[in-house]
Amino acid sequence: MDTTLLILRVLTGAILVCHGSQKAFGWLRGPGPVGSAAFFETLGHRPGRQMVVLAVGCETVSGALLLLGLATPLAVAIATGTMLVAALSMIVKARVFWNTHGGGEYPLLLALTVAAIGFAGPGRWSLDALLLGPWPGWIGPSAVLLAVLAATVPVARAHRVLKADALVENRLASGATTTSITERGADE
Repeated sequence: MDTTLLILRVLTGAILVCHGSQKAFGWLRGPGPVGSAAFFETLGHRPGRQMVVLAVGCETVSGALLLLGLATPLAVAIATGTMLVAALSMIVKARVFWNTHGGGEYPLLLALTVAAIGFAGPGRWSLDALLLGPWPGWIGPSAVLLAVLAATVPVARAHRVLKADALVENRLASGATTTSITERGADE
């Protein structure tokens, strides 16, 4: 079991670090900060540039912590929450599950993998085990629960932004002008 956890932690941590570097630097055929910001904006996460900085920080820090098996509950909470926000935002926007069609199945798999690490613990071959010894069984599930609860806030906010965007688009498509939309907004 400890070998399995080591492999799972190291590979998942490395994937998260690489995932962040795609957004931050455009490495590994990633979109870079400008492309990522534009994509985040389409998902309703605004301002896109600041949301990318936050996502890059979360993915990189949690990935590095998982690689080391250090502060694993913190890494689990950060990575699970970040990947849930990505997955749910993509699924809501695309109205499809599969990543190849714009859905969020890939970030959901990352979230579930990290959550599984949270439930199992970092394993014997981790800095947590070396420095702290065995951890209480409630700590990993608590980190996952915290991540799920925290993820609801940005997902709900992005959903509201997308609904407002759709309302504006519908009004513009129906022939309303920007001025009349502003005037109607004051009346509503």
